[in-house]
Amino acid sequence: MMRTILITGASRGVGRALALSCARSGLFRKLILVCREDAESLAETARLASRAGDILCMTAVGDVGDLSFVEKLRRDFGPVDTLVNNAAVSRVGLLTDMPPEEWDLVIRTNLTSVYNTCHTYVPDMVSASAGCILNVSSVWGNSGASCEVAYSASKGGMNAFTKALARELAPSHIRVNAIALGIVDTRMNSHLSETETAEIRSQIPAGYIASPEEAAEAILRLLQMPEYFNGEIVTFDGCWC
Repeated sequence: MMRTILITGASRGVGRALALSCARSGLFRKLILVCREDAESLAETARLASRAGDILCMTAVGDVGDLSFVEKLRRDFGPVDTLVNNAAVSRVGLLTDMPPEEWDLVIRTNLTSVYNTCHTYVPDMVSASAGCILNVSSVWGNSGASCEVAYSASKGGMNAFTKALARELAPSHIRVNAIALGIVDTRMNSHLSETETAEIRSQIPAGYIASPEEAAEAILRLLQMPEYFNGEIVTFDGCWC
């Protein structure tokens, strides 16, 4: 039975929608919400989740790319049996124009954070012989995107990380899967013009861009899959890629 879930990148977008879906589901007793810097938005997520269901909401603001912060989360809030690595940033532009500090930020936020959370929380799951980890990836981790090399590399790394860790942890009855999202209507894609958005929409056979709520519903369903469903990268993109 799932009891405590940690969601990173929970201040808005898919993370917020997932927090609300988890609260309504009745599957969890405690919800730990984390974001890097927007404390006000994170508090709003917690408020909405508390109203949506009978659930204890706890929040923390900090960089999950910093192992010491994640270790403090574990000390302050205890173990979790469900972990959703959703924190992500993207930088759009030519690789040759990307300064090293931007590359480091993307890799640290999108990939190193996954190492940090798994390194910290997996021992508890192994001791309990149960647990579920869901990494929020991207279709660009499958195929790569021009002008998003760092983002694509981080998500491709996440996919390989998912498959490898699943093989390590399956004997301990712990599931590790990922969902490769297509375009979702979140702030991360707000840099797109109306013309660019319309062009992308025209390329999606489903005919529309997914909402955060729809992505959250898919994630919640994957969290409830049987134990045998393990090491999978599930694409959720409306047949786009």
